[in-house]
Amino acid sequence: MKKIFFYYLPLLLSVGILCLTVVICSYFPEKAIQEQNEEGEESEESIVLPSAAETGGHKTVQDEEMMAVWVPFMTLDSGGKERSREEYTAFIREIMSKIRSVNANTVIFHTRPFCDALYPSELFPFSHILTGTQGKKVSYDPLKIAIDEAHRAGLKFHSWINPLRVKYNTMPSSFSDSSPYMKWKNSPDKTDDRYTFSCGSGIYLDPAIPEVRKLIIDGVREIVRNYDVDGVQIDDYFYPENMNNADSTEYKAYCEKAGENYLSLEEWRTENINKLVSGLYDAVHEKKGCVFGISPQGNTDNDLKLGADVFRWCSEKGYADYICPQIYVSEAHPVMPFRECADKWRKMVTNKDMKLYFGLALYKVGTDSDNGTWLLKKDNIQSEINYGRSIGGGGFMLFAYDDLFRGEKWK
Repeated sequence: MKKIFFYYLPLLLSVGILCLTVVICSYFPEKAIQEQNEEGEESEESIVLPSAAETGGHKTVQDEEMMAVWVPFMTLDSGGKERSREEYTAFIREIMSKIRSVNANTVIFHTRPFCDALYPSELFPFSHILTGTQGKKVSYDPLKIAIDEAHRAGLKFHSWINPLRVKYNTMPSSFSDSSPYMKWKNSPDKTDDRYTFSCGSGIYLDPAIPEVRKLIIDGVREIVRNYDVDGVQIDDYFYPENMNNADSTEYKAYCEKAGENYLSLEEWRTENINKLVSGLYDAVHEKKGCVFGISPQGNTDNDLKLGADVFRWCSEKGYADYICPQIYVSEAHPVMPFRECADKWRKMVTNKDMKLYFGLALYKVGTDSDNGTWLLKKDNIQSEINYGRSIGGGGFMLFAYDDLFRGEKWK
């Protein structure tokens, strides 16, 4: 009996140590994770987004709840002064560190805001936000640095593009000769002028034209082939509002070709956007594990006016892996309260493979927006997060980075 006891003693001790380790880790999980993932300095302010466990939220349908922060081109704008590699790296490192410090796990990073690029591209000129002048090169790869710093901070990286926008108001103030817009404008073949159209104070690529859709899709293909991105996202800029007859020439040509079975103007525009979106989806999926997402307006009536076929995207496969409506309203909004809008989107997403996230208006916190309804309570964002979880949302995206450390504090 003694021999048996001493023979199994090492095994018994090993099992005991293992059990003790499990007990300790179960009591101190956050400490264990912190020691594994801790990088960089702590944020200057203690702002932490609540976890599902802390707020009594329900489990999400995915392995990890999405908690993302948008970093728009306004944040990245250099103010006309070119940053050195060291300055840019330090700038980006601080952004990623602060995003991680609030328990976010993903950054949505503006990569192509104006038919341009924050990376050396064969299709688009360097963005003016890097140097103040579109097409002026920098000696480093801004996108690679941003991706490396995001991953270093433990964040997933989604590359955010505006597919159609060439110019909006005064941005950019001038175009590079390498811009697709200028190449078409300066082409001796004047039919190339049809590839873009003007509307109000903006200039846009025309998605009705196959060559234009190919350019946009090839631009995304360039990103997923050359960079270690985890996802690609397009936002709510489809056809501009108040289009009127800006694309009348193309529509007339389409009707003549289609004969008696032509689509209405609105249906035709919607079909053009659908072709573009499905092409982008296919291009992103050429990279294993990469996801494609769309962040449309929260108001579905507005989406349909812009050619964004959100009901189809939410119900059919082949358009997006996730949808993130921008529900930038308070819970007490007088016309479209947050919960009512969130419920509508929850019912719309019937494609079982699609994730539903909610875009939240961090920039409205502490302001008198929406008839002052954001001032009625102190926990607007946390309350919206709680509700989004309660109806089975898979996560949240906050607009925007510059508002992370202003106004409301999260427990």
